[in-house]
Amino acid sequence: MLKNITYFKVPVLDKGYVEIQDMMGDDLAIVNAARTSYLGESKGEDKDKQLLFYLMENHHDGPFEQVEFKLKIKAPVFVARQWMRARTWSYNEQSRRYSSENIEFYIPRSNEWRLQGTENKQSSDGFQDFYTGIFFTDTLDRFCKDAYKTYEYALREGVSREMARMFLPVNLYTTFIAKVDARNLMHFLQLRMDEHAQYEIRVYAEAIYENFFKPALPWTAEAFEMFILKGE
Repeated sequence: MLKNITYFKVPVLDKGYVEIQDMMGDDLAIVNAARTSYLGESKGEDKDKQLLFYLMENHHDGPFEQVEFKLKIKAPVFVARQWMRARTWSYNEQSRRYSSENIEFYIPRSNEWRLQGTENKQSSDGFQDFYTGIFFTDTLDRFCKDAYKTYEYALREGVSREMARMFLPVNLYTTFIAKVDARNLMHFLQLRMDEHAQYEIRVYAEAIYENFFKPALPWTAEAFEMFILKGE
């Protein structure tokens, strides 16, 4: 069920994407789950929406688990590792032990190199000057090309794929399938859409929210913004 979703594959960063492969449930499924004792019968749009907002406002989260999303994600390895800290998701990732094809790297543009934050050791603040940014982009591009050449040479010399992959840096793109229910997806979105989240994962969270979550669950998204994101 992919109700109201128009774009199934959304580009992210320079070579990445988020693709929705499947979905189960809608806003009414959440409401009906909350009314299990009453055989899950709808009481009309106004009362149904009112109940969903009540659930969100009062943190009655269980019914939101009745909706599930299945996504295919292509992201740099360092983004995927940060993503997989969300252990409530189910994952299946591409393995470089089995494949040496379609190797690509994330290369930030010259105006995207951020400065280290001075007040928060985990965050960035501001950007490098234009010419320094050009230097870093060009240097990273050359480094990745050299790493790939070394990787290919190791394979030609008979080194196993599981060892040759050590030559590939963490901006290597990886692909994985991820499944999550709406309750845990909202927790992920709350953390990763925050302005203090790392940019490279924030753009993935925003792509999921704007292109898949909001179109599929408009009532839930409205309540989520009102009571969780804005904290009313």
